[in-house]
Formats: sequence, C-alpha cells, structure tokens
Amino acid sequence: MEFFRIIDKQTSEAQIQDKIHPKSVEEFTESMLFLESEENHFIGLTLWGEFNIRYDKINGGVRFTLLDCPNALSWTITTGFPPEKDKIILHCTINRTEISIEFIEEIEDFLKEWEVGLKREFQNPKLHNQF
Repeated sequence: MEFFRIIDKQTSEAQIQDKIHPKSVEEFTESMLFLESEENHFIGLTLWGEFNIRYDKINGGVRFTLLDCPNALSWTITTGFPPEKDKIILHCTINRTEISIEFIEEIEDFLKEWEVGLKREFQNPKLHNQF
C-alpha cells in the first residue's frame, strides 16, 4: 500500500538532506526517538516500537526504512519531482495490499506528525515590506 502527503513548502534536496537525518527525527515527529547509531543504520523508537532503521540520502531527499518491520514500512521525503516538483512529497509504503483500519489510521497519524514537523521546520522566509 502507498500513502502520500504533499506539503506546500519549497525547499531543495540539499536542505532536506541537511535537516533530516537520524539524530533530527525527534525535531520532526513526536513518536520517533533516535537511540543509537549502528554501522549503516540506527536504532530508533517509533510508535510501533524499537526498530533498526536504515537512513539513505536519495535523489531528491531522504529515505527511512524499518529494517526489521514485518510490513517493510519505508518512507521518503523528497522534492523536485512529480507529482509536485516545487513542493515536499512525503511518500510511505508497506508490503501489504490489505491492512486493518487501525493500522491505516496509525500510518496516517505518523504521516501527519511528519507533515506538521516538515511545515514547521521548512518555513518559507517571510516577506518583508520595504519602504
């Protein structure tokens, strides 16, 4: 299954990669916590429990994957590509075609947390009146 959020904020791949990394996840969500670094991933706490989480810089932004999740939950935060090239795209996938309504709601809540955090952390510069 796939879940999308389109966030009306302009940024760049470099800004996404600079601001979003394992140690900054708690700045974006209330339900995630960085616990410790491992070789090519980190251990983090999520609303579903503790997981080994892979973090990758990818074309357009970043990707997180819950490595030991039975649903293979993964999400990306990107910009510069369709469906909205000038906005932030939050995209989440799992390896199931059918899941409970409760799990759908949990994923939606998780994405809402990220959406709120992304809107807050990527505030567009305010326009100043010049006289």
